[in-house]
Amino acid sequence: MDKIELLPSVLSADFTDLGRDLKEVEKAGVRTVHIDVMDGNFVPSLSLGFPVIASMRKASGLFFDVHLMVEEPGRYVEMAAEAGADRIGIHVEACRHLHRTIQQIRALGKEVCVVLNPATPLTALEYVLGDVDTVLLMTVNPGFGGQAYIPSMTEKIRRLRGMLDTEGLSVPIEVDGGMKPGNVRQVLDAGASLIVAGSSVFNGRIGESVREFQRVFAEYSA
Repeated sequence: MDKIELLPSVLSADFTDLGRDLKEVEKAGVRTVHIDVMDGNFVPSLSLGFPVIASMRKASGLFFDVHLMVEEPGRYVEMAAEAGADRIGIHVEACRHLHRTIQQIRALGKEVCVVLNPATPLTALEYVLGDVDTVLLMTVNPGFGGQAYIPSMTEKIRRLRGMLDTEGLSVPIEVDGGMKPGNVRQVLDAGASLIVAGSSVFNGRIGESVREFQRVFAEYSA
């Protein structure tokens, strides 16, 4: 079993004091944060850009899982790397030449994550699974925080886990959208291990919320 890990999504943090919130999650035992970059084109929203990530990097030694929700992300992977990304996520739907973009990220010495929207079939991954470090399945439609988990994604996670196991690949599955301590077991049962959570962590009681997830993870792994 892959190590289960919580990845708080900075999109839901307090942007007036990101440094404080980063310290809070780290104090609670978090090692990785998820950072969404949105261009207002691939998704309808705009979010923080690379200068903000660079500022966060100065304030934190956490692992930065940077999710590019942008058209043609190959144009931005170098900027993401320079800003401090440790892992760079790119959408299958946004890449004209997916394999080339994967190789760009590799050449920058960063981990590669390939991302699928809810309606995108797993067959889109068939020829790149051996080239990635992580697969992220969106469990809500991307662009907005606070959405409810799409139940049909549980079976999609299970099928992806089966594909990876058949190929003998120890690639962890990351899920993003609608995750709470009360519903996270279903995605763990299906084979996910990296859990992105935004509004259920950055809700005014960061430390307590992180520990709630950690208790579920510990009980599940026992």
